[in-house]
Amino acid sequence: MSESEAPPIAATSHPDVPRHVAIIMDGNGRWAAARGLPRGEGHRRGVEALRRTVRAAGELGIRYLTIFSFSAENWLRPKAEVQDLLGLLRRFIRHDLAELHSSNVRVRIIGTRDGLATDIRLLLEEAEQLTRDNDGLDLIVAFNYGARQEIARAARRIAEKAARGELSPEDVTVEEFSRHLDSPDLVDPDLIIRTSGEQRLSNFLLWQAAYSELVFLPVYWPDFDRAMLEQALEEYRRRERRFGGLVARTGS
Repeated sequence: MSESEAPPIAATSHPDVPRHVAIIMDGNGRWAAARGLPRGEGHRRGVEALRRTVRAAGELGIRYLTIFSFSAENWLRPKAEVQDLLGLLRRFIRHDLAELHSSNVRVRIIGTRDGLATDIRLLLEEAEQLTRDNDGLDLIVAFNYGARQEIARAARRIAEKAARGELSPEDVTVEEFSRHLDSPDLVDPDLIIRTSGEQRLSNFLLWQAAYSELVFLPVYWPDFDRAMLEQALEEYRRRERRFGGLVARTGS
């Protein structure tokens, strides 16, 4: 799609649509294996699914979309596959950033950048800097991310403040802890979707997912499209959210 064909992705919200949707994009390798294709082809098709999903999220009125693009544990995969994944990230930013910017999407990155190749760090910084003033869809990319690692980083930041005498033990509340996470101003996800049929969070947004609705879809990520996103949203609307107390209607 050319820039002239891509209208701005609005930040408007709808009462029956979750503000924040997070997605564990799982099943690229199995999608490829089922078709006798190399795993790398599954990852490439997964990028196409991501493009479809970003566009659909904006059109449906979702305000924040967080994607689990590369986990801290993904470094344990075969070296060739890791290099393929990093290559896809490079191409995605270089080829898609201009369109995301012209569509008023704000790109944000969570996860640690320690140990990343210099060109990867610069690309991530470029994506954030170029789009930081956009006020449409917020696209949060969890890259080199692990929830336990994020929680440990927050605990370390609090411990450092305590060592400097800036915090006392009684100051460490849930709210104070949240302020030390990777993206403290981000609202918790209302809905977390995982594709491929697996039913676990796999170290993704563990702190933020405390009251998220979870939807698991038996489809591999490369086949994910707007219809499947709408299916997950419809399931979300049927849920009764209690937050440990009285029933709250979803989307309210």
